[in-house]
Amino acid sequence: MSLVSIESPKHCAKRGLNVNKLSKKLFFAFSAFFTTLLSLILLIWLILRPAKPEFSLKEADIYQLSLSAPNLLNSSIQLTLLSKNPNQKVGIYYDELQVYAAYKGQQITVDSPLPPFYQGHQDSNLLTASLVGTGLPVAPSFNYEVGRDQTAGKLVLNLRANGRIRWKVGTWVSGRYRINVNCLAVMALGPTLPTGPLSSKQGTACSTTV
Repeated sequence: MSLVSIESPKHCAKRGLNVNKLSKKLFFAFSAFFTTLLSLILLIWLILRPAKPEFSLKEADIYQLSLSAPNLLNSSIQLTLLSKNPNQKVGIYYDELQVYAAYKGQQITVDSPLPPFYQGHQDSNLLTASLVGTGLPVAPSFNYEVGRDQTAGKLVLNLRANGRIRWKVGTWVSGRYRINVNCLAVMALGPTLPTGPLSSKQGTACSTTV
């Protein structure tokens, strides 16, 4: 003989309630765990509070800055920047960094990418880039503006770097943050153009936003 087990609707409902209670308990347990973990990461982040990286212009040399045709510019600039991580316990991943030169609000070289690198605690790195432009369109007033600077005795360029960085604390690595660097290069420019390159070697600090 075979035994047939018959459960009443009340028993089935009770079993369903037990499963639902277990699911809710597991959900609340996981939620509490992740909330605690995120709070701990946030607390560590607030305690360490990473300072933004520091940049300074070491040297900039203009080898070419001339119009090949009306409103078409050819340029060649060699650039050296010093990058420093001021943090004692936070490292910085530079995932992407594009460097270019601008004059009077006009970009006068194409973007030049720098290779990705990691910067340890309080480390410094020299970054060099060759910035060039061939047949870049510029405003009709470009030649006039250069003439005014020549009369004033100095040429001022903006040397800029834009990219994305990540912070590293122990084994934890943050998401990506955008970084923008702006350096001013002031170069002496007399009535006659020099035979060598125009150079700027002030070692001035650059503005950095993250």
